[in-house]
Amino acid sequence: MRANVAALEPMHSTHVYREIQAKTLLSSTAHPDTIFGCRYNMNLYRGCEHHCIYCDSRSECYQIDRFDEEVLVKVNAIDLLRDELSRKRIKGPIGLGSMNDPYMPLEAEINLAGRALAVIAEFGFPVHIITKSALVLKDLEPLRKIARTYASVSFTITTTDDDLAAKIEPGASRPSARLEAMRVLADHGILTGTTMMPILPFIEDTEESIAAIVAQTASAGGSYIIPWIGMTTRNRQRAYYYARLDEHFPGIRQKYERTFGSRYECESPRARELWPFFHEACRRHGIAPRIPLYAPQAAKQLPLF
Repeated sequence: MRANVAALEPMHSTHVYREIQAKTLLSSTAHPDTIFGCRYNMNLYRGCEHHCIYCDSRSECYQIDRFDEEVLVKVNAIDLLRDELSRKRIKGPIGLGSMNDPYMPLEAEINLAGRALAVIAEFGFPVHIITKSALVLKDLEPLRKIARTYASVSFTITTTDDDLAAKIEPGASRPSARLEAMRVLADHGILTGTTMMPILPFIEDTEESIAAIVAQTASAGGSYIIPWIGMTTRNRQRAYYYARLDEHFPGIRQKYERTFGSRYECESPRARELWPFFHEACRRHGIAPRIPLYAPQAAKQLPLF
């Protein structure tokens, strides 16, 4: 199945694109992380076209100086991936989507994520994708192959309100489109759910918003939610975020300054009461409050007799 990708993204990008040669592609950890379940991570691009106002990748520490203006395309990514996977002794989940969205509008033309998934399927590695884009449906076939081992697709949904999302995630597929894509993946047997983070304090941290995310995840066939009721802010990214707050939500920036100061982790002041509400909503809808992690198949033991 191939999706009609031309209709999936809401805006034309104003980014400049530049090709680069990456030295390496996969980063690894000694053990899979317990939140997302990834042992390896890779980013096929630097920069992102989705312009989410809260994105931590805009922070100065990542040294992506023109994050909102330029996308760097790792044109040798597929060759690197093939070479690096051939030398990996441990088959663990490969994460896509940690620093940018692998399914930004540019992907419809370049198909870098699609080609990467074909290589991952060839080598039999599991995968976990995090995205805000219905464009992931173009890669349904390689995902179905990878799912024989383990494939999960988590759609970041911080609100189910399309109008609000247009302000905070202007370049991404609207939440309604993400939920429709979730339904398609679930109907084809792909493990899928929601990344409910960030939840923006003073904007999205309400019972109504969280209840809608849980209920609509369940209606779309999602089986889990990866949650956090708050966000992060730090140098450069904080200034960008505050400027967007002034533009779209007058008066909210002052609440952040009074509540969080220069703090990095900005948990919602309502988190203590919202966490039990979230878990109860998950229980009612049969949604796991964490992603089912990849479990390598144990070696088959031959019968003794």
